[in-house]
Amino acid sequence: MAERQVRQDVVLPPPPEDLLPDKGRSRAGGERAQAERPRPVTAGGPGGHGEARGPRGVRKARLRLVQVEPWSVMKTAFMLSIAIGIVTVVAVGIVWGVLGAAGLWDSVNSIVQDSVGDSSGSPFQIQEYLGTSRVLGFTMIVAVADVVLITAIATLGAFLYNLAAGLLGGIEVTFAEDN
Repeated sequence: MAERQVRQDVVLPPPPEDLLPDKGRSRAGGERAQAERPRPVTAGGPGGHGEARGPRGVRKARLRLVQVEPWSVMKTAFMLSIAIGIVTVVAVGIVWGVLGAAGLWDSVNSIVQDSVGDSSGSPFQIQEYLGTSRVLGFTMIVAVADVVLITAIATLGAFLYNLAAGLLGGIEVTFAEDN
């Protein structure tokens, strides 16, 4: 028994109005509206067939950012915040080492010793209170907290942007192609 094939035509809905060309809408500045439309370019062959090519206009595309994927925002924010945390720890370590090599801690120790005038015989050492390990440990704690906070705030920002874009339509961006 032969199966009978049924042909079904697919009917597509019309495109959204914001994607249709501007026919009835008036724009400010007629020259600007002309410059935004892409101009057809005729290709002239090597034998001189066809029209001569004039300077091409800049092609522009107006797009609207209506949704940001929260998962990709979270992954990107997490990786960038880890990089920021590493840079922070390394920068604090370098600055702390440079300050020590410059003799700042010895100067602070002598200033505090002269100011307080402790005659008990034990000299004041700021390194006991602000040692390298304490400062780098505190910096690492701050870096870990920043990783968590930056990731959470960026993800929450993506959700809030999606809500606002659903209500207001998103951010409109115009891209132009250079010649």
